[in-house]
Amino acid sequence: MRLVYIDIDTLRPDHLGCYGYPRATSPNIDALAVRALRFDNVHASDTPCLPSRTALLTGRFGIHNGVVNHGGVDADPVIGGPDRGFWSELQIDSFPSRLKRAGLRTVSISSFAHRHSAFHWYAGFDEAINVGKYGLETADEVHALAQDWLARHGASDNWFLHVHMWDPHTPYRAAASYGEPFKDDPLPAWLTEQVRADHWKGCGPHSAQECNGFVPKAETRARFPRQPQQVSDMAAVREMFDGYDTGVLVADDYVGRILDQLTALGVEADTAIMISSDHGETLGELNVYGDHQTADQVTTRVPVILKWPGLQPGVGARRAFHYQVDVAATLLELLGQRVPASWDGVSFAESLKAGNDEGRDHLVVSQGAWTCQRGVRFEDWILISTMHDGYHLYDQLMLFDLANDPHEQVNLARRRPEIVQRGLALLDAWMDEMKPYARGRDPLANVVAEGGPFHVRGALPGYLDRLRATGRGHLADLLEAKYPAAATQLQGAHP
Repeated sequence: MRLVYIDIDTLRPDHLGCYGYPRATSPNIDALAVRALRFDNVHASDTPCLPSRTALLTGRFGIHNGVVNHGGVDADPVIGGPDRGFWSELQIDSFPSRLKRAGLRTVSISSFAHRHSAFHWYAGFDEAINVGKYGLETADEVHALAQDWLARHGASDNWFLHVHMWDPHTPYRAAASYGEPFKDDPLPAWLTEQVRADHWKGCGPHSAQECNGFVPKAETRARFPRQPQQVSDMAAVREMFDGYDTGVLVADDYVGRILDQLTALGVEADTAIMISSDHGETLGELNVYGDHQTADQVTTRVPVILKWPGLQPGVGARRAFHYQVDVAATLLELLGQRVPASWDGVSFAESLKAGNDEGRDHLVVSQGAWTCQRGVRFEDWILISTMHDGYHLYDQLMLFDLANDPHEQVNLARRRPEIVQRGLALLDAWMDEMKPYARGRDPLANVVAEGGPFHVRGALPGYLDRLRATGRGHLADLLEAKYPAAATQLQGAHP
């Protein structure tokens, strides 16, 4: 068996043609999807980047593997205790280690570990190729390495190749040679001038007045001209959507080149291919412009397109709820392997073999690097419970009807208390089910106790000054009252 996982960072499903997007961002992925299974409700259990890929590696939620943040104690996985053997549990039960048990040589082409000091990512890989640019590389640089590896090994059997492209991730960095492929396409109808103007009056990192952090950055704009620094008008809204979508198009271009090489090698037909991501990207939703800061539908939902020899392509989307770690468990079972008892991921391989898609009735997803939130996804609802709002002044509870409000504009928490109570009951039951927690306490609660999510620590004093200098003093007052300790403690800036 050959298995290729093309991991496109920060890829929203609803910006792919095969998921209904009207812009021509993904012709190669769309063509593959016709011959594959496409899943509609797969979510990363933990976001953003470091928690998500740690969950995929370990098969375990962040509340169990210990990684929910990008810094602090909860950015490193729990270590073995007195019972640790010569080989750690991480090595024995990691996703690539389990693929090795299926007889596959395991290879990763990625700078993820380099960018996040996530060297546990290497557990179980026979070969790890670091692109070397901390996630600022472009798809052509990644493809050069993948092309070389496939030229040397692709015609042989029994390998797993992980290829990681970053192009949709901020800063939007598509080469000038791609031009402006979407300049004549309409913008998404929901993000109107009125919505933008309302967001302009709000606050928080990556909000409309600071859509590349806590302050506009002229140096970033000069280096990455597709990356807007403020969304001061609808022209900037277009820059954001076009910049992101061109990044998707670049990644798709190189997906096509990888598929073409597999075809040229004569192995494409019997090679399993999966395309997915670590998380999505909010493009204005919840007043976050071009980032991934919340435990909402848009940030946690990921595409999964799976072509597997012997499985019939799906007609339309597979709509059951799954965690991405469930997909990893399913791949193991399809390879004839047992899912480790330590994993939270649950295989649905048997239902796929029967032509069905049987999943979970709800999911609980988390965010710990920009905000501290848990989201409960059930039926058409998502309920978001906030422990730290990352200086966005979010309501503590937010409820969205995704069938009628997919861009999460109307918080129904006060209007639908009965739905809120159902969601909270599911969250409480999940918290009980997850015990014991990593390190003996809720990792998100510890992130709050440490001073908040990593990317906002130490930023509030300077941001209060900026808010007051830009006519938003009333928001500064609210934040200062809500976070009095953080308002006076400088802890250093973070990327």
